[in-house]
Amino acid sequence: MAESRIELKEWMPDQPGLSGALTEAKNIIPMAIGYGPFSSEVDLSANASQNLLTVFSGKFSGVTTLFAAGATKLYKFNSGNIAMDDVSRTASAYTSTDRWSFTQFGKVVIAANGADKLQGWTIGSSANFADLAAAAPTASYATVVRDFVVSARTSANPNRVQWSDINDETDWTSGPTSQSDYQDIPDGGDIQGITGGEFGLVFLERSVVRMSYVGSPLFFQFDTISRNKGCYEPKSVVQYGPTSYFLADDGFYACDGQNVAPIGAEKVDRYFFRTANPNLLNEMSAAIDPINSLVIWSYTNTFGGKSLLVYNWQIKRWTRAETSATYIATAASATITLEGLDAYGNMDTLTTSLDSRLWAGGKVLLAGVDGAKIVTFTGQPMAGYIETGDFQAGPSSMVNLARPQIDNGSASVAVFSRQRLDTEVIFGTATAASSENRVSLRSVGCYHRLKVIPSGGQWKHLVAVDVSTTPAGAR
Repeated sequence: MAESRIELKEWMPDQPGLSGALTEAKNIIPMAIGYGPFSSEVDLSANASQNLLTVFSGKFSGVTTLFAAGATKLYKFNSGNIAMDDVSRTASAYTSTDRWSFTQFGKVVIAANGADKLQGWTIGSSANFADLAAAAPTASYATVVRDFVVSARTSANPNRVQWSDINDETDWTSGPTSQSDYQDIPDGGDIQGITGGEFGLVFLERSVVRMSYVGSPLFFQFDTISRNKGCYEPKSVVQYGPTSYFLADDGFYACDGQNVAPIGAEKVDRYFFRTANPNLLNEMSAAIDPINSLVIWSYTNTFGGKSLLVYNWQIKRWTRAETSATYIATAASATITLEGLDAYGNMDTLTTSLDSRLWAGGKVLLAGVDGAKIVTFTGQPMAGYIETGDFQAGPSSMVNLARPQIDNGSASVAVFSRQRLDTEVIFGTATAASSENRVSLRSVGCYHRLKVIPSGGQWKHLVAVDVSTTPAGAR
């Protein structure tokens, strides 16, 4: 009898099983060594008066305020009774839209929907959103570049970038006493998104353009850093630190302001386009999970459900997950008082651990919306599993024992064996490990695959599977 350790390598569905890559990694996250649990979603808020499209948190002087947007309304999360308070502008109703983006400039939260003037909310004093300024543009996107509020894809021009005066989000009138101005980008198609910071990145359909502050008289310089490769879907753009991530027409990319680098090539790009519903790419969303160094994209799959593609930018590895959340985002909750905890149940029924940063308030985490509620991904581990690629132990062999190596948990294991690679892979029922961490198996073939299903509500790392095999005779 021979024993070998099956290391859990990268999940690369674009590669064949014989490559040694995992063929499945569902509802788990990639880690430096092995894989960890993906937390399930739990409700944070009560229902708003309409389905929500996005969620955003603003913070100033220790005050965190959580907002959400519906098609025609803006809401604020009430941490005292978990209600969603309607804080839309009172002057007139919003035009119906499925696109809202948020940014923060100082103590002002700014919302853009492409159909109404930019909206502003001053943390600590506002009771309702209102037009940011009389001359503020109607734009689809807003961000902050250095000391300027920058809008993009305005109603006047789908390839226009327009910015406020320096350190003044209310001044949008160009002139000799203002640095407010605009720039129409002549090539690259319509603007699909914009990210900010020390420099701005403008994502167009067929190019990526960097905007850099240069002072008077031009104020900003625009340099094309990627030509003929741009953003395929506007809602795929997300930023963390100086790096922005987006979906191009051939897969996923990262841009640091200098270079545009592929991150999904020969790993998940073909898988994404094979499993995504091409008619519903406008339902995509993207978010950062800062706790686990993850970029996550949500999309509608070909079966009508919501799938997540999960990328760890530190170790450059992928996994996937499924969710009922209709949109994902990075957000922070306001501090929830002990009285507010009553709305979530008692100590025995809380779905999020009291150790979670959720209850501290003001700490960013992975969130989203599900119908008319705000949700956070802070629950118990999802039911996940991995499937290895094909491995061999001689011309023909029998797998008769497996011992899953999983920290602070256990697992069930199933095996599938075949003589030829053209046989369809169908796993049988998985068997739970015994108290001695042994799974008895009996499967003969030339090629073998394992399916490992972690168990235990507090498991931490799925590292490897030790397998015992014996030679099998041939006729």
